[in-house]
Amino acid sequence: MSKTKRQLQEQNSDVDMTPMLDIVFILLIFFIVTTSFVKEEGLLINRPNKSQSNSPNKPVIMLQINENGLIQFNGKAVDIERIPARIENFLAKNETSSAVVIPHANVTYDTVVKVIDQIKLFDQLTVAIGK
Repeated sequence: MSKTKRQLQEQNSDVDMTPMLDIVFILLIFFIVTTSFVKEEGLLINRPNKSQSNSPNKPVIMLQINENGLIQFNGKAVDIERIPARIENFLAKNETSSAVVIPHANVTYDTVVKVIDQIKLFDQLTVAIGK
């Protein structure tokens, strides 16, 4: 009798996988529904055409940013808040329509964007990013 009892127990000991599959599908649906897709934003840069290049006689505003985030305006150190005053002074003495920002490879994007924002206060200037 014990042998038949064991055989009955072995036959009835199957695991029912249906509830586990239901839970897996419910979790899958939950994660699909709650996933949000984010569109990454970047800088929009308009590259000038070759025909729009400056003549060699026109001076160019050069802003260099070193790896420590220090800014140089045409080779002289300047604070980020003083950039508009320097540009205004430069435009009073020289006629130019372009500014070049040359960031170091290790500079944060935040610093570069702040410098470009300071230049964009002047509508007549076009901004170029150099290496």
